[in-house]
Amino acid sequence: MHIVLGGTGHVGSALACELIARGEPVTVVSHDPRQREPWLARGAQVALADVHDTAGLRRLFRQGRRLFLLNPPGDVGGDSDAAEKASLYSILAALEDSGLEKIVAESTYGAQPVERAGDLGVLYAMERALAAQPIPFSTIRAAYYMSNWDASLASARDDGIVRSFLPADFRLPMVAPRDLGLAAAELMIAPADERVLRYVEGPRRYSPRDVAACFASALRREVAVEEVPRDRWVEGFREQGFSQAAAESYAAMTALTVDKLELADDPVCGATGLREYIDALVGA
Repeated sequence: MHIVLGGTGHVGSALACELIARGEPVTVVSHDPRQREPWLARGAQVALADVHDTAGLRRLFRQGRRLFLLNPPGDVGGDSDAAEKASLYSILAALEDSGLEKIVAESTYGAQPVERAGDLGVLYAMERALAAQPIPFSTIRAAYYMSNWDASLASARDDGIVRSFLPADFRLPMVAPRDLGLAAAELMIAPADERVLRYVEGPRRYSPRDVAACFASALRREVAVEEVPRDRWVEGFREQGFSQAAAESYAAMTALTVDKLELADDPVCGATGLREYIDALVGA
């Protein structure tokens, strides 16, 4: 049995669907009871769980053999770093005496030993903690999610604007959730003792200006990038409902991404391009 944490999110659902299509038994983990019936209809088992319930997670893990570990994002209305650390430490503690034979963990490009910089520090801590425990594991370092641009659809459609904290012409690796799901599925069914670090990105690298061009094509209207200046990053995140702590953390993560972009020498390149992804988003 494959247990998929975050199984109802972008990446987890792509992974679960791929495993089901391959005839693999899957338990999708969610905190939302409304997700139960749709996933049962797809052929998955569903476990309703609270990631902060360490004992409950351990009981759930004992029902499977392989785990996809995706730490849930913290609420940006509060201290998102503290929330992500709390959920991560609960998941890691639940691995003890779980009987799992393999873990596939989702990390991020740019993960590094840093504090108060969002996923970059939290997921680096996850990688180090997994290396210190006995269960074999593989890690995916995922490029910038194309799905991060989903929230820009309304402003692109209504106002002809894509707001970006990244410089308009800054190119970086991006990846579609489906391609991450495919890469994760390959690792989930690989031999249990295989340990790899795999970078996964799309077929090429893109900038926010490319994002605006793809929205313009899909929406058949002019769409421009509205770039948030660096000295307004914290203020800009605050305007989107972030707490002061979360705004500062995301601003630090953005700065590290721009100033110290990590690029992989030999990444797995998915087939889904940005235009294809945004066409599907607009069509949906």
